[in-house]
Amino acid sequence: MLTATLLDSNTLQPRPWLARLRRALREDRFVLHYQPILELASGEVSHYEALVRLADDPDALPLAPGAWMPAAERYGLIREIDRMVVSKAVRQLAQEPIGVGIAVNLSALSIVDGDMLGHIERELASQRVAPARLTLEVTETAAISDMTCAQLFCEGAAALGCPLALDDFGVGFGSFYYVKRLPFSYLKIDGEFIRGLCGSEQDRLMVKALVDVARGMKMQTIAEWVGDEDTLALLGELGVDGAQGFQVGRPHPLIRCERLNAAA
Repeated sequence: MLTATLLDSNTLQPRPWLARLRRALREDRFVLHYQPILELASGEVSHYEALVRLADDPDALPLAPGAWMPAAERYGLIREIDRMVVSKAVRQLAQEPIGVGIAVNLSALSIVDGDMLGHIERELASQRVAPARLTLEVTETAAISDMTCAQLFCEGAAALGCPLALDDFGVGFGSFYYVKRLPFSYLKIDGEFIRGLCGSEQDRLMVKALVDVARGMKMQTIAEWVGDEDTLALLGELGVDGAQGFQVGRPHPLIRCERLNAAA
C-alpha cells in the first residue's frame, strides 16, 4: 500500500498520513471547532465558522489543517472530509437556535465534485435545516482550479438558498473577477490587510476600497485575523460589516450561545 509520509507537528517524527487519515475518517476522529463572527453594527454574534481538527491522538491536542491537509488533498481524501464537515455542521445547526448560522470551507476538489450540492441538499433536508443558515466558503484558489465548475457550483448553491462567501478576498489578482462572475453574499477580507491595519495607511485605503466594491455589489464584508480592540474599532469606522479573530473569540468545540448578544 502506498502511504504518504509527512512530518507530524506534535512528535516531529514521520507518520504514515494516508493510513492515519483513512483511519480517522473510518473512526470519526475529525471534530469541528467553531469561531464566532461578530456583526459590527449590532455587536451581536450569530454566525460561526466551522474549523475542522484531527483528534486521533488522546495524548495530544487536536491538529489544525496545516498539519494534515496537504496529505488529504494529495491523496484525494479531502472530498470525503469536506462531506463529513458539511454533515457535522448541519447536524450542529439542527441543535442550535434558529438565528445561528455556520460557515464551512470547501476545497477545490469539492467544488468540482458533481454530487457535493446533492450531498448538501440531502443533509439540510434530513435535518430540517434552512439552507440560509449554512454558508459555503470558497477560496479564490478553489475557483481558479475550474472556473466553469465553480460557476455551476456557486449558482447551484445560491439556487438552493445557501449564502456564499469568497474567502481571502483581495489576496489574489483575480479576486474582483470572481466577485463579478460568482454570486457571493460575503467577501472575507484577507488577514494580511487586517493584521497591521492600525499602523498602515496603505492597508486602510485597501480595506476601504474593498468595502466600497462590496457595498456597490450588495455584498457584506468580514475582516479576518482581528487581534485587538483598536483594529476592531477601526474596522467599524471603515464600514466593514463583520469581524473574525481572537479579539472576537477563539475557536471552541461548542457554540457558546451566550455570545449571541455580545462579542467574546
